This record gives sequence, structure tokens and C-alpha cells, in this order.
Amino acid sequence: MARQVAKKSQYIHDLTPGQPVNDLFLIATASMAQSRNGPYWNLTFQDATGTVGGKIWSPKSQEYPALEPGQMTRVQGFVESYRDRNQLKVDHMELLSTSHEDVDISDFLPTSCVPPKKLLEAIEDLITKYMKYNPWKSFCKKVLNDEEIRGRMLAASGAKTVHHAYIGGLLEHTLQVARSCMALCDVYPTLDRQTLLAGAIFHDLGKAWELSGGLTNDYTDEGRLLGHIQIGQDKLEPFLKRNKKLDEGLKLHLKHLITSHHGEHDFGSPIRPKTPEAFVLHFADNMDAKLNIIDQAYEEMDKNGQEWSPYMRFLERNVYRAPATPGTSKKKTDKLENQCSLPLKV
Repeated sequence: MARQVAKKSQYIHDLTPGQPVNDLFLIATASMAQSRNGPYWNLTFQDATGTVGGKIWSPKSQEYPALEPGQMTRVQGFVESYRDRNQLKVDHMELLSTSHEDVDISDFLPTSCVPPKKLLEAIEDLITKYMKYNPWKSFCKKVLNDEEIRGRMLAASGAKTVHHAYIGGLLEHTLQVARSCMALCDVYPTLDRQTLLAGAIFHDLGKAWELSGGLTNDYTDEGRLLGHIQIGQDKLEPFLKRNKKLDEGLKLHLKHLITSHHGEHDFGSPIRPKTPEAFVLHFADNMDAKLNIIDQAYEEMDKNGQEWSPYMRFLERNVYRAPATPGTSKKKTDKLENQCSLPLKV
């Protein structure tokens, strides 16, 4: 018998004050607080379109002795306005023991504006275009065709927070970094384009195991104890050992690119870049992460008609949206559409 998939019909970005609510939401944060009338739950609910605060007041709150982030719930109540922000007043909440197959995960977690399968196809197109040395091409294709690796990469985010923290984020970041590296090879033709491309494609491979993915997307034990750089090296090692035609010097250089891509010890890099290709990969990786942070800041600024962002801790500054020269595309989807072979449907 086919499994029944629960579907959402009410999304957070469409909620308006006074609107009744009866739908599925993910708990993003949960903490117990105390008011004059007794203990209450202070919650943040999440779906793919954003987050909204919620309250369960006493005595109803005492029906829920334990609430945790990552729990799926059916919320009944209504939307109220508190300090000019929407908030859910919860009249009843049912905790659901759903598995990932019971819900469409894209209803509850943000997803890349380009489907992950399409992003992976674009990465494979780069291999076809630039990998002329058959041992490199064979190595890259065998890694990406591995069933476990492919599945993990398609579902992985680029981080838990900060940049590319959404389904498809790892592939989106990987594609951007790889394309930046290939563009820089046109400017600096003495770079080893093919080794650099292999490094760009696999520099963050370990993130697919560092984070659990799914509804909670928390750090795994492996991620906390080893980190994504070491995990990525471990996942690639069997493929490198089996590829007898790939020169040992090229294998060592690839390992250096992955190990040094954070650039400095202060940024979590076990070793600093020591080849031109390693410098290029580090700067391309760092640039894409920062531009993604700014893209997300711009989305929030656009909602509020702001020219300046609030202070951004990870950039250590405010950012400004400068006026654009006519004809300049400012949409992230437009940028990515130019990098993928098929037109986007957004």
C-alpha cells in the first residue's frame, strides 16, 4: 500500500493577523518561561517559507512537559500581531511521530532556488567540459555516481547556519566555487585546471556527513569529532586507492587542496595553502560563502525597504545595497539560471 504523504496548505509567509490556523509546522526552538499566570511555552515554528513565533499559555502549556526542536506538530489556533510581528496563539498542538517519508521535507525546510538534481547535472557538465585527462575524469565520475555519495549530496545543506543553509545548499555552493575556479583559470592559464576542478567539486564533500540533514539538520557525532575536512578525505580515499592510473603526485595535490581550503589556522584549516591552486580554491570558497550571506541579507532588506542591513556578526559589518546600473540582474535565481543548462521554473 502506498505511503500517505501529509501535505501543507498554510505557509508562514502567507499568514495574516486574525487568521485561523490548522496545519503542520516544524518546531525550530522551544523554551519554557514563567508569567504571572504560570509557566508557558515560547516557541518558534518553521516551514520552508520562514519562521513565526508562538505561545502556549498556562494551563494548556502544562500538557506538554517536553518540547524539542525538530518535532513535527499540527497546530490549531490563530494568528495574532505582537509588536508588529505575526505570532501564533496555540489553542491545541498535536505532536506527530512522522518519518521523513510521511511528509514532503521541502514543505518545512528552505531549498535552493534551483533543484538539486539540476545543480548536480551542471557540476557533471563541468567535468565533461574541462576534464580531458581520463584518470581525473574517471575518478570524479565514479565518486559522483556512488549511490551513497550522490544521495547525500543531493539532500545536503552547505552549513547548519550562516551560508547555504538549505536543501541543495552544498551543491549550489560547490557549483559556484567550481565555476569561479574555472573562470580564474582563464585569467591565470598556468593553473592546473583539472586538479583545481577536482578540488572544487570535493572540497566540502564531508559536509554531507558532518550534518544529519532532514528535519533537524544537526551535527552528527562524526561531524563533531572529525569535522567535514577529515570526513571528506576519508570518503575519497577508497576511490583514490582504486584509481591506479592517477599519478600519486596528483592525488597528494588534491588532498592538499581539500585540507587547506579554509585558508588559515584561525578559520579551522589544518594546513595553509601552499600551491597556487590551493590559494585559488580558498579564495573562491570564501568569496562564495560571503556573497551568499549578503544575498540572504538583501532578501531581508528588500522585505523592509532597507538600504542598509543590521550589523552582521559573520561579516563584522553592515552591508549596503548600492544602486544598480540599468540592466544589471540582482536576482539570485537569474545568476544561477546562467550557470545551469535548462531554464528555471520559479
